[in-house]
Amino acid sequence: MKGVIFENEIICPSKIICVGRNYTKHIEELGNKNPEEIVFFIKPNSSISTQLIKPDKKCRYEGEISFIFRKGQVAGVGFGIDLTLVEEQNRLKSKGLPWEKAKAFDNSVVFSKFVRIEPQHINSLKMELWINGQLRQSGSVADMIYKPENIIKEMKKYFSVYDGDILMCGTPSGVGEFEKGDIFTGKIFIDNKPIIEAQWTAK
Repeated sequence: MKGVIFENEIICPSKIICVGRNYTKHIEELGNKNPEEIVFFIKPNSSISTQLIKPDKKCRYEGEISFIFRKGQVAGVGFGIDLTLVEEQNRLKSKGLPWEKAKAFDNSVVFSKFVRIEPQHINSLKMELWINGQLRQSGSVADMIYKPENIIKEMKKYFSVYDGDILMCGTPSGVGEFEKGDIFTGKIFIDNKPIIEAQWTAK
């Protein structure tokens, strides 16, 4: 089982529960329709990587605020990068098929370390993704269509949440393709104060 770091321990999530289409401007930039309900999909443990690995196929980065769970509750926050095989997803969507081939492939997600967060700070979270020193994505919980509290309530109707499981809350606008050698810097803020900064070089 692959792991992530939370409070200096290696934790192995059983799954990553992801939310699609949760920022209005991102929906607009991809030409999608606003969701009538929360869009969920799953990444398995095998999708986790410690390195940002660019697939040979056309691939898009998506930075996200991510939460890790203990005892069924949010215990920590981290920065995640969700990778999407663009042409594969478009092909699957056009046929009304599931997205797993485009979203859940091996090494399709990387995470910063996770740090503890108190419930009262969740709504104050903001993320930024910088690539080669340029700000590409910026988004906050305030910008989300569905807030973490509502996402978690709906999520638990369908999925058991085990210790170490991760929730990715969707990506803001600014997604795009990247090249090997690009330097990614992901940042998480509470009330505009930085609490996480992680860096990856695309392989």
